[in-house]
Amino acid sequence: MTETFTLVHLSDVHLGPLSGLHVRHLNTKRALGYLNWRRGRRFVHSRSIADRIAADALAQAPDHIAVTGDLANLGLPGEYASALAWLHALGDPGQVSVVPGNHDIYTGRLGDGASCLETWAPFMRGSEAPAERGPARFPYVRRRGPVALIGLNSAVPTPPFVAAGRLGDAQIADLARTLERLGAEGAIRVVLIHHPPLPGQAPARRALADAAALADVLDRSGAELVLHGHNHRQMLAWHRHSDRGIPVLGVASASAAAAHKNEPLARYHLLRIRREGGAVRIDCEVRGLADPGGEVVRLSREDLVAPY
Repeated sequence: MTETFTLVHLSDVHLGPLSGLHVRHLNTKRALGYLNWRRGRRFVHSRSIADRIAADALAQAPDHIAVTGDLANLGLPGEYASALAWLHALGDPGQVSVVPGNHDIYTGRLGDGASCLETWAPFMRGSEAPAERGPARFPYVRRRGPVALIGLNSAVPTPPFVAAGRLGDAQIADLARTLERLGAEGAIRVVLIHHPPLPGQAPARRALADAAALADVLDRSGAELVLHGHNHRQMLAWHRHSDRGIPVLGVASASAAAAHKNEPLARYHLLRIRREGGAVRIDCEVRGLADPGGEVVRLSREDLVAPY
């Protein structure tokens, strides 16, 4: 019998309200970010909507939940604690995997030095080191049934008005070895990253700086699926590897109570993944809000089949 693995993909929940902001936490970037939140983003991102999306996702009885970053807004210690409680409401660390976004590692450490890499570490531990201490390390690998989830950290502190990311040479080299090993073992490899992973998928000040190097790794080593957030939009690109395509799937914010610029209302991905013979089949259902006051419904559904 073919085993189907059901994976929920959430991202960019930007949980509010902001709390615990103290003068010791402030620098230029956080001050500007706070003004942006007060003037605009707090009217877009709603904790109650994030909770409704999460409740609908849990009602689908998924095998696992992947959250691709930006749980926080300004990278505050209070936000890390609030997000940790929200993650536990989704499931225990064995059921939920997280990678950080640029808002989670918003600026260099200030004040009490709290870090999401420590606070959320149980949700970012690999299968081979579940009891490891200290900050999470990347890439991590979590084996769940036929699927291997590979978590990357693209979040680095940046100057004001910059939301770019970077993996770095060491993480990219480790990823290449990991993908090759898991491919040889026959695992269905699902890569989790916050920033869009391919060149040209975001403007330079919001892009992954070493996207070309990551694309080269995917060329050589392969993967079955790449999931990301960051752009707050539905995105599907195909990256060629050998004689097949790798779907690179971006999801909109899971907390958007109002449409903002080209960003839609809250939604998430419900992915059904299975291997049929030598091929991996992925069914992608998009669920979310069709209107601001409506219920969470199916918005679309398609088989992810390469167009070549």
